[in-house]
Amino acid sequence: MKINGVFEGGGVKGIALAGGVSAALQRGYEFHEVAGTSSGSMVAAFLAAGYTGDEMRELILRTPFKSFLQRSPIFNAKIIGPAARLLIKKGLYSGEALEQWVSLHLLAKGIRTFGDLKPNQLRIIASDITQGKLLVLPDDIAQYGIDPRKLPVAKAVRMSTSIPYFFDPVMIRRNIKSSAAAEPFKQQFYYIVDGGLLSNYPLWVFDRETNTQRIPVVGFQLVGKSDYQNRKIRGPITMFEALFSTMLDAHDERYIEQQNRFRTVKIPTLGVQNTQFDLSKETSMDLFNSGLKAADQYFTKWTMETYEQDYEKYVLGRRS
Repeated sequence: MKINGVFEGGGVKGIALAGGVSAALQRGYEFHEVAGTSSGSMVAAFLAAGYTGDEMRELILRTPFKSFLQRSPIFNAKIIGPAARLLIKKGLYSGEALEQWVSLHLLAKGIRTFGDLKPNQLRIIASDITQGKLLVLPDDIAQYGIDPRKLPVAKAVRMSTSIPYFFDPVMIRRNIKSSAAAEPFKQQFYYIVDGGLLSNYPLWVFDRETNTQRIPVVGFQLVGKSDYQNRKIRGPITMFEALFSTMLDAHDERYIEQQNRFRTVKIPTLGVQNTQFDLSKETSMDLFNSGLKAADQYFTKWTMETYEQDYEKYVLGRRS
């Protein structure tokens, strides 16, 4: 049976989303179209490329996520190094290693750009902090003079996963039509960052369009407070990290309205932090299995008849 999937962001906690996908696939559900934010965009991209739950599990086991935290050795000097990089590059780490990793594994399935996928098969949420607006990629990239079909999927994932101040923002240079009116070089760019800043759980992507086929929408949401309640704030860098993590945790802990509860798989995240990139393989697999268990329990009770009734009541009823 076909379903549309929506995947919430949550940094490394997104490993649990892969477990949720695995449970759905094992039960015979086929993902028709998918959407995601931040780490949810990565899971959605791999799913659209044709990865199975078992293949995602193997990727998790083989990947040292700490390897994504790359920067030039010059910026490793205590206190001064990270602060200097943050000032110059706008992030503690480049984000290039993550993009290259995503690109490599998408290419293994023959996927490079959105043109290699079906129209609307994958939608990724990002935030343009220069203009203060939300982006739904690939379509909204046309606003910057870029052909949506030519946008690399890995680049869109990097945009959506660029946690502010943690990873560098993705910069898109503006089209300066008149050299006479050209602005200073540093002001000629749009800065694109993590989609979770504006929409961490984009169920609305499918609500805003007419679903003539009435394909069910199922969201996968990461829930549960971090065990690390008291974050040590020693300066501006740790403050920025705590600020963004708190914002995402607030997303995770917010009350799930009744209109969305019927179509949400709530996955416990076992106290893992969003930027806890030094996860052990054991903890990674605990997260994966948490998603597997939560989705399995959800789909055990799920029926199309009940979904249709709730959809009419909570979604269509909201529109009338």
